[in-house]
Amino acid sequence: MKIALISCVSQKQKLAEGELVQAKCLYTSPLFIKAHAYAQQLGVDKIYILSAKHGLLEEYDKIGWYNETLLNKSAKECKDWANSVLDELKGKGHDLSKDTFCLLAGKKYYQYLIGEGKIEKAEYPYHGLKGIGYILSFLKSKIK
Repeated sequence: MKIALISCVSQKQKLAEGELVQAKCLYTSPLFIKAHAYAQQLGVDKIYILSAKHGLLEEYDKIGWYNETLLNKSAKECKDWANSVLDELKGKGHDLSKDTFCLLAGKKYYQYLIGEGKIEKAEYPYHGLKGIGYILSFLKSKIK
């Protein structure tokens, strides 16, 4: 099975207090929109969103607006978050040693998800791309 993991972004749809939307509709940045389109084009079996607040989200999970990122979290907080995400993936029936994960996220979001006993087969489409401009250009070139 091939699974895409897309990181959340700071640019989000404005919502009324208590309003909920599908997770894939909350994130409005060009980066998220292009990463999602790229993942769909890859023909992956499943797409999840890596949310700093919620952990692992299904595209259609209903969530409200939030402002949280892993970028200002300690290593311990990021490790705890990653362990929770790994537990959620296993709980959804994914085999971390056999499934292939396409990581459409920055290193802060995947660094503690990979390795022995964690995600073992990973693809890094953004590898070597320095900065959001290069990532957006890459995604634009890959989306039909």
